[in-house]
Amino acid sequence: MSATAAQTYAARRNDIARLMDVLQMELDRHDAEQKAEPKNWGHAGDLGKIREDLINLVGFISSQEPEEVEAFLNDAE
Repeated sequence: MSATAAQTYAARRNDIARLMDVLQMELDRHDAEQKAEPKNWGHAGDLGKIREDLINLVGFISSQEPEEVEAFLNDAE
């Protein structure tokens, strides 16, 4: 028996929520690594890649261009 669209949506939504939790845990772990090596630019580079990917994800789900998401971030500063 095939899953319905609603069942597939719910399963994928659950997976995304779990992945967001894992992302937060990994960011916390990454913070500890950065604090141990505050002069290591690799940690900032890691976050640059993650930030770029998140901008693209937010742009995708909100039907915005990455530049619009960037503008939103800049407005919050």
